[in-house]
Amino acid sequence: MMLEPLFRCNLACAGCGKIDYPDEILNQRISVEDALGAVDECGAPIVVMAGGEPLIHKDLPKIVRGIVARRKFAIVCTNALLLEKKMDEYEPSPYLTWSIHLDGDRQMHDRSVCQEGVYDNAIAALKAVKSKGFRVTVNSTFFNTATPEKIARFFDMVTDLGIDGITVSPGYAYERAPDQRHFLNRQTTKLLFREVFRHGGGGKKWNFNQSSLFLDFLAGNQTYRCTPWGNPTRTVFGWQRPCYLLGESYTKTFKELMEGTDWDTYGTGNYEKCADCMVHSGYEATAVNDAVRRPWKALAVAFRGVRTEGPVAPDIPLNRQRPAEYVLSKNVAGVLSAGGKARSPRHENEPRRT
Repeated sequence: MMLEPLFRCNLACAGCGKIDYPDEILNQRISVEDALGAVDECGAPIVVMAGGEPLIHKDLPKIVRGIVARRKFAIVCTNALLLEKKMDEYEPSPYLTWSIHLDGDRQMHDRSVCQEGVYDNAIAALKAVKSKGFRVTVNSTFFNTATPEKIARFFDMVTDLGIDGITVSPGYAYERAPDQRHFLNRQTTKLLFREVFRHGGGGKKWNFNQSSLFLDFLAGNQTYRCTPWGNPTRTVFGWQRPCYLLGESYTKTFKELMEGTDWDTYGTGNYEKCADCMVHSGYEATAVNDAVRRPWKALAVAFRGVRTEGPVAPDIPLNRQRPAEYVLSKNVAGVLSAGGKARSPRHENEPRRT
């Protein structure tokens, strides 16, 4: 499951659609009780904490300790600006992973996050937490400004640093993201990742935190439909429908989310907003299900590597997708008119986004 304990961030990335909210919402926090209640309610074995920047949440150490105490895997996604300052509030554990956001080398990453110096800070923090005995991975989102050669060199570099894995994704076109020009469509995604994996021996050169069949899908070798319920998301608004990337509506309970959502109206081929999406939050579950049904497929890719030559698998037709609905402003107005919840004042070290 995805847990977004707050939306506020100390960066304002041009490709992000997660922080475009008024202060009344950016100041809200999920309490420790509600966060751990959501973990219990969902029952998923892995809890990925994102945001916003989760390290801004003053009670995140308590939330992480509660997740680890339940013998669930806690993955904290962070831009690492606060990581060296905060890392002593946590204890190394096989159940805890720091997932540091790095969108490529210094030039690529600092351009992605719209601020110079962030890459150097992230690399320093990565080395510091690794030296303390923590599990450390990187998560990388790429746009149409990335080149296969630079991505491959970046993967080589972080591998040499001794990280515990790589999570990779094409950028999703958030409707409120300031930059709408640099997202990848499905065809360019497949071509990009074919070239990247070709540089890495079919991807076998690097240690990914993703299934072999999902990587094969990124390279255009699998025809998959999204599984939007495979990675349910709890935010300050409630359980987000349908997925981490789209906040179309919200429910109070996990049961209501799962049983009351018309899942067939979402996903590529079903909904215009999903047309170009190939993000792991929806497609990793599909790939894993395929691997469970046909394990020889996954083993074949793991053994030989991702195929980088030959025909691309047929794509899902878009001629029957329903048009996009733009409901974020309505949802925000509804939360504000209801008085919101989990509200707390801005803390001393939390910057106001400008």
